[in-house]
Amino acid sequence: MSLKACLKALAMAAALALPLNAVAAPAPIVIKFSHVVAQNTPKGQAADYFKKIAEERTKGRVKVEVYPNSQLYKDKEEMEALQLGAVQMLAPSLAKFAPLGVREFEVFDLPFIFDNYQELHKVTQGPVGAKLLKKLEPKGIIGLAYWDNGFKVMSANKPLRSVADFKGQKMRIQSSKVLDSQMRAMGAIPQVMAFSEVYQALQTGVVNGTENPPSNLYTQKMHEVQKYVTLSDHGYLGYAVIVNKKFWEGLPADIRTTLTACMKDATKFANDVAKKDNDEALAGVKKSGRSQLIALTPQERAAWKKAMDKAHKENTSRIGADIVKEVYAATGYTAN
Repeated sequence: MSLKACLKALAMAAALALPLNAVAAPAPIVIKFSHVVAQNTPKGQAADYFKKIAEERTKGRVKVEVYPNSQLYKDKEEMEALQLGAVQMLAPSLAKFAPLGVREFEVFDLPFIFDNYQELHKVTQGPVGAKLLKKLEPKGIIGLAYWDNGFKVMSANKPLRSVADFKGQKMRIQSSKVLDSQMRAMGAIPQVMAFSEVYQALQTGVVNGTENPPSNLYTQKMHEVQKYVTLSDHGYLGYAVIVNKKFWEGLPADIRTTLTACMKDATKFANDVAKKDNDEALAGVKKSGRSQLIALTPQERAAWKKAMDKAHKENTSRIGADIVKEVYAATGYTAN
């Protein structure tokens, strides 16, 4: 064979090899992970951590694209986007599942149902939490994990110590029937309002106060327009990490196993960060001198709990008596 013929044959072989190489190295599986908060929040940090370890452990077979701050979808749009497959992963607050018809998740909004993280994790990391996540499957959603944000404090421009102190106070809440009942039980006037509007509403007096985990209060600078913060730890705010069911079940088994392990590690990371951030936020509020921190006495806390029990009675049938009973059993909660 002449040199010219050899070169021609080599060129043809190289050309034929290109598509073979492309087949041998398929494009990575893309997971679009959308959320509505900033990157430096506990949820934002945990999403980035999941991305890091998922890409490392799958050796590039999976690519996680994180979209914070509602870059793709806003609160009300993201759930539908997940169900349609426009995104693959979300971490919405637990209150967001009631509009889907899964009201059982409202059990997490019941006041004083968890006294501490140990009681909470008996539910979120136990059989009751798993049972709740299963209820999402008929909606085309798989629940992978619960991520903490933290326990809530009350803030206002007057000291909130006794139940009587709430009378007539306009208190901002998330959209939740349970939280509405909670505030009315204290004699307050609940005001549903988007999170992004709260600072200005507090500043201008449209609302008098609100409830938040300390990290939300501090990062949104609400303490600068609230004179008092009561360390009540009366309620919990958390998230569920969810994926599109069709997408998840269509993944190669080994990839799904690896991602499940990554999510377990990301959950520990998320919960550790949430606790640390809330502790640091409280220290930041105290150091600022803008808000006075109020610690409830055991008697004052008991009076709050007794008043807020009304929210339990009014919402048990709505949430589901069986689920409420199971959570009571797990945590040892006793109604007054």
